[in-house]
Amino acid sequence: MGAGLSRTQIFLFAITCAMAVANVYFAQPLLESMAATLGVSPAAIGVVVTATQAGYALGLLFIVPLGDLLDRKKLIISQLLLSAGALGVVGLAQSWGMLLGAMVLVGLLAVVVQVVVALTASLANPGQRGAAVGTVTSGVVLGILLARFVSGAVADLAGWRGVYLVSAVLMVGMALVLWRKLPVSAKPLAQGNYWQLLCSVFQLFLTERTLRVRGIFALLIFAAFSVLWTSMVLPLSAPPLSLSHTQIGLFGLAGVAGALAAARAGRLADRGLGNRTTGIALVVLMLSWLPIAFVDSSLLAMAVGVILLDFAVQAVHVTNQSLIFAARPDAQSRLVGAYMCFYSVGSGLGAIAATSIYARLGWTAVCVLGASISAVALAYWLWLELTRS
Repeated sequence: MGAGLSRTQIFLFAITCAMAVANVYFAQPLLESMAATLGVSPAAIGVVVTATQAGYALGLLFIVPLGDLLDRKKLIISQLLLSAGALGVVGLAQSWGMLLGAMVLVGLLAVVVQVVVALTASLANPGQRGAAVGTVTSGVVLGILLARFVSGAVADLAGWRGVYLVSAVLMVGMALVLWRKLPVSAKPLAQGNYWQLLCSVFQLFLTERTLRVRGIFALLIFAAFSVLWTSMVLPLSAPPLSLSHTQIGLFGLAGVAGALAAARAGRLADRGLGNRTTGIALVVLMLSWLPIAFVDSSLLAMAVGVILLDFAVQAVHVTNQSLIFAARPDAQSRLVGAYMCFYSVGSGLGAIAATSIYARLGWTAVCVLGASISAVALAYWLWLELTRS
């Protein structure tokens, strides 16, 4: 452990996170097709995203903390195999209730990503922790963004069900690779039983100010993130644009550029520049909604806005995790689980609000909503800076 992580190990962890987290986001470009197949109204189909995020929130509270108590290698492998089963059920679902139930399970098991992030933080040296977490978290964001492109392309070839059946097979393959490649887990950091472990998670909310502050940032930035990515398919697939699943998914590639550009935010946090990085990124986040609003007249402007938004969200997210891991190195799985609860709540609320507002008021109102959430995050940062001074 003293030698830290090699580049190969960090890359493997990043790929694992990208593939696992993609399962949560495959649905977003497919909402219209799902609604048509299962006879659900367009205004209600956003509940698919919310159900997945609800499962994710439960997993953050009840599964991720186990990384401080159990063998992380076995925990990761078990989650991947169970995830494959849940994805298979989604692909074969014949009713609205069956689909929602399976999506809850997909979200519940996708928190394997956070177990891997915590493992990265525990194996990395203090001097490389921010950079390593930044790289692995870039894999997470890459998976989120590329999920839209991959699911759109596969859906055009094999329908939306094919997306989930293919992913189920890939999860089994990933489990086999990690069984051979994951390092042996270190001695568990937490003492006591499962109930005591869960109680300690809630205690972290009360005792760790860094967790609370950075959690509020996470809730706000991922609410804005979800407002865009949940509702974006609706104007792009409707006349006059009428883009295909694959074409809509290409906007995910634009977002990749922004995510990769922000990967160095962890290094800035290692150098004590986390607060400054957060403030700059939040200004960019708020401004990104202006070009996004011009989707009907300029797809190029839309792409620029997507790049800026994903850059900002990734920069704040990496900085958040670097700072909370540094605050309590002895509780990394519990910290990331607690922190990501804020993320999940923000994502779920953003999804519901975006689809509902688009159905009633259109795309401009969605952009106003996203910009308003971003402005609240920036105002919160300014308030923290003023009170600290």
